[in-house]
Amino acid sequence: MLDRRDFDVLVIGSGIAGLYYSLKAAQHGSVAIVTKKRAADSATNWAQGGIAAVLADDDSFESHARDTVTAGAGLCREAVVERVIERGPAMIDALLKLGADFDHARAWSGGRHEFDLGREGGHTHRRILHHRDATGAEIEKVLLARVRAHPQIELFETHCAVDLLTARRAGSPGPNRALGAYVLDDRTGKVMRFAARVTMLATGGAGKIYLYTSNPDIASGDGMAMAYRAGASLLNMEFVQFHPTCLYHPQAKSFLISEAMRGEGGILRTASGDAFMPRYHELADLAPRDVVARAIDTELKRSGDESAFLDMTHCEPDFLTERFPTIHARCREFGIDITRQPIPVVPAAHYCCGGVNTDINGETDLHNLFAAGEVACTGLHGANRLASNSLLEALVFADAAGTQTGARLREGVDPVDDVPAWSEGDATHSDEAVVITHNWDEIRRLMWSYVGIVRSDKRLARARRRMELLQSEIAEYYWDFKLTPDLIELRNLATVAQLVVDSAIRRLESRGLHYNVDHPERDDTRFGVDTRVSR
Repeated sequence: MLDRRDFDVLVIGSGIAGLYYSLKAAQHGSVAIVTKKRAADSATNWAQGGIAAVLADDDSFESHARDTVTAGAGLCREAVVERVIERGPAMIDALLKLGADFDHARAWSGGRHEFDLGREGGHTHRRILHHRDATGAEIEKVLLARVRAHPQIELFETHCAVDLLTARRAGSPGPNRALGAYVLDDRTGKVMRFAARVTMLATGGAGKIYLYTSNPDIASGDGMAMAYRAGASLLNMEFVQFHPTCLYHPQAKSFLISEAMRGEGGILRTASGDAFMPRYHELADLAPRDVVARAIDTELKRSGDESAFLDMTHCEPDFLTERFPTIHARCREFGIDITRQPIPVVPAAHYCCGGVNTDINGETDLHNLFAAGEVACTGLHGANRLASNSLLEALVFADAAGTQTGARLREGVDPVDDVPAWSEGDATHSDEAVVITHNWDEIRRLMWSYVGIVRSDKRLARARRRMELLQSEIAEYYWDFKLTPDLIELRNLATVAQLVVDSAIRRLESRGLHYNVDHPERDDTRFGVDTRVSR
């Protein structure tokens, strides 16, 4: 059929999780990767800091696990933490064999090991591998080249997933299971059926639900929303990590100032020059991200200043320009010389620690639907992600899911029966795109003002009431007009924002990334468990 494509495996997303998984799954069958922009447009490509792994002689799995659990504020799954960390060296070796290049030891690293290992907030040892300050771009480049050259993998750029195909939706007998997805070809405007025996969600996060974010424009929570609508459960959506240091400049859209800068001695100061972090945590500028973000937010509200400042001027200029070339060059574009001037910074939404619930092999509670990367909640991050654990987590679960997929296909997963074609009904072309723009902007401002770094019962209740009205407006618009990528993203963004609000309202305590002024204490007795949402 002209509107149907059949594959053994469908992968939605083209970041580190989707690409690595595709290479493994392609050993066992045909693979389609659909991605709504260019394949390289992913959060992986923006990752500056690096990937955490225990490689140094003075480090240990136990230390890395302890740092991860401490940051996670009581909600990490210890079995997952152990597995991910112990797989670290093997995953680094796998990347090296694929051709990835990490910086080797320099005179300033003080290490006895092969690589120049950095340190970031929350880590007690140097264990961050990096490629200057563009680690994600290096990994993406290597994986994408391998994917493009693989005969079993077909890459569909400018294709936007709309909804998951499921047995229940198709009216098939037996338990519900994933059968692929409806996908909009942005070039033709046609919605196609991508049928698959196994489906992988690797769609990244949802930072664009907030007004200020470090995320690329694609981060609209698509995979989370699709999984929720298909019946999968999501966990811990209230835990949204705000990166403490995004460049503050009116023209510097979403530019991240890597946490590695604080790991290399950066000092956070107020506009008057006061180094304030020692007042908030014993690790001062190396405190975990949630602490640092709240500290900056508190200082800015107290002083009325527009930004804090990250001071690297005490470091050797040659070190800064070689270790952080991307940041140095970008700041120079805006008239900031980081070797001589502190960098103006503000917090911005950065990473979703919640997501689609998966088991140890990356499978969701919808059979044959896997998830890896930021879209998933594996149990590694708990209530707050430890810096540079995300790329490692994505690799470990993509690897495990690839192995499980191979076994599933060898067992003989039934081919996908006929599934209904997409029906547009009486939908027409919209001549009111301003509605999408207005609703998108309102959601992002609402989330920033009411469901941000510091929350309250009253603000959350206001957010819920307004989100309910927006949901009904968006639903009406969605079914009246022909699909566009912007409309699909708005629907998904509204769904994920609603889930964040609802999850935050249910957690009547403060833990990790969720801080509520009306419930400032941690309550392990009542809330030492995951927040679960499902249809």
